[in-house]
Formats: sequence, structure tokens, C-alpha cells
Amino acid sequence: MKKLLLIIFSISLLQSIGFSQVTKTGTTAAKFLSIGIGPRANAMGGAFTSIVSDASALYWNPAGAADLTRYEALFTYTSLFKDLNINLNYFALVIPADEVGSFGVSVTALDYGDMDVTTEYYPEGTGEKFSAASYAFGLSYARHITENFSAGVTVKYITEGIFNSSANGVAFDIGTIFKTPFFGIKFASIITNYGSKMQMTGEDLLIRYDADPSRHGNNSSVDGYIKTDQFELPLRLQIGISKDIQFFDGQRLTLAVDATHPNDNAEYVNVGGELSFLDNLIFLRAGYKGLFLKDNQEGLTLGAGLDYALGVFSVGFDYSYQEFEFLSYTHSFGVSLKF
Repeated sequence: MKKLLLIIFSISLLQSIGFSQVTKTGTTAAKFLSIGIGPRANAMGGAFTSIVSDASALYWNPAGAADLTRYEALFTYTSLFKDLNINLNYFALVIPADEVGSFGVSVTALDYGDMDVTTEYYPEGTGEKFSAASYAFGLSYARHITENFSAGVTVKYITEGIFNSSANGVAFDIGTIFKTPFFGIKFASIITNYGSKMQMTGEDLLIRYDADPSRHGNNSSVDGYIKTDQFELPLRLQIGISKDIQFFDGQRLTLAVDATHPNDNAEYVNVGGELSFLDNLIFLRAGYKGLFLKDNQEGLTLGAGLDYALGVFSVGFDYSYQEFEFLSYTHSFGVSLKF
């Protein structure tokens, strides 16, 4: 198993080097799968694949779920871009099963809100409304292969719909985390959204078609469907390293760097840090997304968190803020429960 995973990631890395000049920006379906999940990770600039230690591991790197020893539920809400009424919700539940490994379920929902139906003759709207939404439903499994090496996999069913049409697909995430013997550094790698292509179908593509307009007397009103193109999912190879630095009593600084090669953009680097106070009670976080990416629209990220123990329960609250160059800012909130 370990050798197979290493071979997969080696081949993917060679491919990424060979095709590094082709960006293919804006050519993938289900782009919502590339939106970072969770205020903790977002506040750290998305440099999170090697330090995942909560239920958001099901998104960033399912191998991190192997380290969870208690049941953990996570709900996050992200308001994308000021005044656009686009909301991203995420729910995850991780169930550790001792030596068997850890199991998880997750749901991602992106809601675009209601919009007015407009036509050539009614540019201000017909009075009708339509909506669009994107969903991903995931099942995850993770376990320790050795004491210092863990692996995890997530299988996702993906669906996107607009008005009366939709597209569906299936994808896999495969990730690993290795706790190296060198100064406590952790190394992680993950391939996300490896799966089928997606194609839009539905009643909105139904048309009346005349197979031969030059002929008279033939059936000029044959029902037919417009065939749309198939689009790949936003495949991504991500490699990360991180290091914990302990200083004084109950205080910790975590530094992380992630390098990413997507199939629909150029390579880039995310960096982030987390400062923990009072035995992991209060957290301050900061990061930067999209280093070395040409025409990068992202950048500085900030956030904070609180993790409070209530007997056998532990409740966490997290917040992150991210500013975009042209689309204003994004707020993300998260609540976690460990029991």
C-alpha cells in the first residue's frame, strides 16, 4: 500500500513538471471543490495538508483523520465575496475506530441564491426565479500504516445544478502524512478530485430541431437535446511540510508551507502560521495564498480561534478573513465539537 501511494505521487509529480507551462485556467467543472474549507485552514493561507488535526482533514488530507482519537463534528459557514449572496457550507463527522482506523462523512454545499429569469424581450426579468447550487457528498477512511506514516482516501459524489439542468460525477482524494525523524518536520502529499468528467444534461437543453431545413414536408419539429462538452474536475497535487515549535509553557508556533500543482492553473505556494496560547485555548493565525502565481487574486489571510473544554466535551470556535483584489473579502466561521 505504502509503495503504491509513493509511485502514484511520483508519477503525478513528473507529469506536473512536464506540463508546467499549460495553465488551462477556467476549463474545469465543479470549481467549488477548490474553495478552501474551514476558517482554521483558510486563516493559515491554505497551507494545511501536513498539519490537519481536526475534522476538516476530510477536505484537506484524509490521512490526518487517522490521528483523531475522539468523535469530532465540524460545521463551517463561508460568506463568499461581499454582496454577492453566495454561501458555502460544510459539515464533517469523523469516527475513530481504534486500530481499525478512522471513518468520516462530509457534505459540501455551495448555494448561489435565487436569480431572476431574463430573456431577450424581458431583460429586466420575467417574474420567474431560478437557482443554482453545487454539492459534494464524501465518505472517508484513514489509518496508520506505520507509527509515523498514515494514509487516507475520500470518495465523493459531486453534483451541480442550474435551473432544470445538472451534471454529476465521482472523484477520489488520496493523501499521506509522514512524520519524519528530522527535527519533528511533517511531510504530506495528496491528490484531490481524481475522477470522472462532468457533462451538463437536463430539460433546459431540450430543443425543437429541423434535420433538413431545405426540404418541405418533412418533420420540422423533432425533439432533440443539445449535447454539451465534458469537463474535467479540478485535479490538484499538493505537497506540504510543517514544523511545531514549542516555547515557554503551553505556547506553540506552527509553521507550514504547501506547494500546489492544479490542472487548471499554474503552480503556486501557500504559507501559514498558527500561534497557540494557554495550552491550546486561544489561537492566532495568519498566512498568504498564491505565492508565485501570475495574476494572483488572493493574498493575505488572518484568523483566530478558541478551543474550550467542557468535561468530556470540547467546543471550538474559529474565524478567518481573506481579502481578494477585485471581489472584496470573504468571511468564514466554524464550530467544532469533540466528544
